[in-house]
Amino acid sequence: MIELPFLQEVIIFSTGMTVATLALCIFFKIKVTHFKSLASEILKKAEDEATSYKQKTLLDIKQQQAEWRQQQELFWQTERKNLLKDEERLKVREEKLEERSAQIDRKLIELEKKDYALTLDKEKCSEEVKKVKVLQEKLTTDLERLAGLSSEDAKNILIQRLNDELKQEAAHLIKRTKKKIEDEAEFEASKIIATSINRLASTTVSELTVSTVTIPNEDMKGRIIGREGRNIRALERATGVNFIIDDTPGAVVLSAFDPLRKYIAKLAIAELMLDGRIHPTRIEEVVEKAKRTVQKQIQHYGEDAALRVGAMNLHPEIITLLGKLKFRYSYGQNVLDHSIEVAHLMGLMAAELGIDIRLAKRIGLLHDIGKALSHDVEGTHAIIGHDYALKYGEHKEVANGIGCHHQEMEPLTIEGSLCSAADAISASRPGARVEAVEEYIRRLKKLEDLAYEFPEIETAFALQAGREIRVAVLPDAVDDAGLTLLARNLTKRIENELDYPGKIKVTVIREKRAIEYAV
Repeated sequence: MIELPFLQEVIIFSTGMTVATLALCIFFKIKVTHFKSLASEILKKAEDEATSYKQKTLLDIKQQQAEWRQQQELFWQTERKNLLKDEERLKVREEKLEERSAQIDRKLIELEKKDYALTLDKEKCSEEVKKVKVLQEKLTTDLERLAGLSSEDAKNILIQRLNDELKQEAAHLIKRTKKKIEDEAEFEASKIIATSINRLASTTVSELTVSTVTIPNEDMKGRIIGREGRNIRALERATGVNFIIDDTPGAVVLSAFDPLRKYIAKLAIAELMLDGRIHPTRIEEVVEKAKRTVQKQIQHYGEDAALRVGAMNLHPEIITLLGKLKFRYSYGQNVLDHSIEVAHLMGLMAAELGIDIRLAKRIGLLHDIGKALSHDVEGTHAIIGHDYALKYGEHKEVANGIGCHHQEMEPLTIEGSLCSAADAISASRPGARVEAVEEYIRRLKKLEDLAYEFPEIETAFALQAGREIRVAVLPDAVDDAGLTLLARNLTKRIENELDYPGKIKVTVIREKRAIEYAV
């Protein structure tokens, strides 16, 4: 009685465990079956997708192979066509070469035949030449016997007669040429005299070629000269202007025949005195800066002249040429002022005649632009101006008016004909033009040009009113030993080709520089 409930509990527990175990087994079996079905479905789906992808990939590969095969076929078709063309071209060339070879063979055969014929003819000719020489000697002997003269005497008589005739012909030719030159010179002199007066010019050479710069104190003269004169030498070399420092209180005199050089030197010395640093390197920097400043001022002068006359839409290069005329003088007359005056005169005359005033003023303003280029370009300033006006877009009527103002071409318009009259009126002011100035400048310019004919010379400046020429040579072209020979050769050329009063000092400078930068 006591053990019965325990056995029942054991049985009940065992039964519960068995039932639970069976339930778990059934549950796991159901789950495993479900997972197997899911796994089989996933595998089937994966197999289907793999099969589909494989088929698609195969189709893509086949399509790409077909496209590649088609491209290769097209490529090889093109190559075959090119090869066929090359073969045809080679065949044609081969045929031509064969034909040329046959022609050459034929010509060689002909040349051999001609050579053989010439050999035979040469033998015959040599025999004939011998016979002719014998006959010639016989005839010469007979002629000498009949004339009573030898061949040498007859030859001398003939040469003497020819010399006499040539001398007579040369004398007649020289006389005719001299008469023609005198007539042309008289015409040119008349033309020059007719345009040789200007009301704005100075009356002496010195007033045009000398400029005075005021200095703050006398100590500045010593600083400008520098130790052993190195500063003043650097100034003269950089500017081409002669600096005259004497006992004149509070002033330094600049002397140069070129107004542009003189103006650059004046700006440079003023800048140096203001800055206070005066040494060769600083001098070169300031001179370069002054040149740039002058270029800007040249542009300003040209624009101002065009504005005063009313000449619109001028090319920038024409404006620059007009500005350069501010530093050019014709027989002492400022060319830019003269051009503006001619433009106004032509405008007045055009208004009286009822013709185009603007065209007339434009021609008058530009008629002397060739003088800004006459030192660099060969030809008369009128023709040079005509060519440059056309080059920079001016109308042919304007260019013709420039070219005909000295009767060097026929005028196309009435405005062009007025230019020579207005030019003469502007130049005909009593005492305006001084021929000595032009002759002086021409002589100094010729002196510099003569020096530039030597290829070793880099720069050349005429100083001291033409009594000295100072040249700087290329250091790589001439050594120190060659300086003396170069100076002697230049001196001989000056003595032989120039006319000048007194004597001219020739100074040759050679300077070697090495510049490096420490970084």
